[in-house]
Amino acid sequence: MLIKNALGISSSEITPRSTYMRRRDFLAALVTLPTVSRMVTTTDALTPKAAVTSYTNFYEFGSNKGDASRNSGAFKAAPWNVTVDGLCGKPGTYALEDILKPHPLEERVYRMRCVEGWSMVIPWDGFPLANLLKRFDPSAKAKFVEFTSVERPSEMPGVRRGILPFPYREGLRMDEAMHPLTILAAGLYGETLLTQNGAPLRLVVPWKYGFKGIKSIVRIRFVERQPVNTWQDANPVYYGFYANVNPEVPTPSYSQATERRLGEFFMRHTLPFNGYGDQVASMYAGMDPKRLF
Repeated sequence: MLIKNALGISSSEITPRSTYMRRRDFLAALVTLPTVSRMVTTTDALTPKAAVTSYTNFYEFGSNKGDASRNSGAFKAAPWNVTVDGLCGKPGTYALEDILKPHPLEERVYRMRCVEGWSMVIPWDGFPLANLLKRFDPSAKAKFVEFTSVERPSEMPGVRRGILPFPYREGLRMDEAMHPLTILAAGLYGETLLTQNGAPLRLVVPWKYGFKGIKSIVRIRFVERQPVNTWQDANPVYYGFYANVNPEVPTPSYSQATERRLGEFFMRHTLPFNGYGDQVASMYAGMDPKRLF
């Protein structure tokens, strides 16, 4: 029998403890997750951890919100390597421990917004992406950073079904990637990332829609031309490159002016740039706001 709790989440969508424990063990020898600092960008209540870890978009495991927590038991998040290439002075393939160890994790409490009309408030454990990118000595010709997710059909049923044109790809303009709000996350709620949330390493860009937060990153590439992200490739009518939260631009089928916080009943007004306009709006001065989605 499926049991619905106050959040409207089925018991079958909540991660089993055995899976949870396996997923948090792999970083134990690599990084200490207790944070050294905390950045809080909203006074809104945190979304309950059970919701954050069971109600997710991770199409490599399926297209329904509970598929990633149900279908990711075979996924292996260790060992893990990230390839860095393109227009940089220090390309190479780096082990996860080499990516993480020089960067103490911080807790960043961010509002997160998805295009389906729901939102969350999540305490991520991560570090500024800029701190990592600078290590690779990007060239002056590098105007964008492209990210690629892992693609393992044997472990990812959504990949086998071809739900999207995999591997999943995303990109940021260089100034977006270097912005201090942009982080690479290795945990949430003080625990190592679970598979369904993008283990072992994912992008978090809080003023953009959630699909920009590419999960399980295996490649970072510095490029001169704007890359094409996966959703832009799959459905350009709905999804653009920038994906900045803009409540004044509706999709072809629904408004984006309101949102529902996961676990709440009432709708709330969607904020431009998800409420981070004071920090990021200047990067898009003079651009057509409709292009920013």
